[in-house]
Amino acid sequence: MIIFKNREEAGKLLGEVLRKEIKDLNPKDYIILAIPRGGVPIAYEISKITKIPFSIILTKKISSFDNPELALGAVAIDGSFLLSDYAKSLYSSEDLLVFTRNALNKLKEKGNKYQISKPDLKNKNVVIVDDGVATGYTAIVASMYAKNKGAKQTILAVPVCPVDTVSKLETYFSKVICLEKGSSPFFAVGAFYEDFHQVEDEEFFKIVENAK
Repeated sequence: MIIFKNREEAGKLLGEVLRKEIKDLNPKDYIILAIPRGGVPIAYEISKITKIPFSIILTKKISSFDNPELALGAVAIDGSFLLSDYAKSLYSSEDLLVFTRNALNKLKEKGNKYQISKPDLKNKNVVIVDDGVATGYTAIVASMYAKNKGAKQTILAVPVCPVDTVSKLETYFSKVICLEKGSSPFFAVGAFYEDFHQVEDEEFFKIVENAK
């Protein structure tokens, strides 16, 4: 089992793997979309190694009002969303619509706060980056968003993911790059890092500014 020192180390390792995996890499044909906030330090390190520019993709977990920690699915800033079969068995379609709209409204508030410009994705190879995948919903809706914006293909690059989620992810991505596949029934992304501190706004904005 790989334990990453921090997100920066994980990003550097991912960057080296991406550089080897993508043949004839032309940075002009690619763009990295980082899922904030944990995916931003990872994307920054990948960008420095591969020379691929990076931007931000806003996604949010969909949850119920009575159990905000339970992931029912996810939504992207353009309204693309995905709900789990479990969610559909637990709640009515009307309730799920309310939960999805609530998540999207909060996402739009975050978009106004971050003031992130939307890059042109048409005919680009888009690399979706996060600090890890659990259910995979936020990564999947990020891929859906990129394809809606004309992406040629989407690639997922993460340090860690559950082994039983990989096949689901491969349905939505042309390639899935995951350095460590966890098989524990109590899977948690943070367990694969020595330092897994929450990325606060100050660190987020500093990285985005440095990337310019």
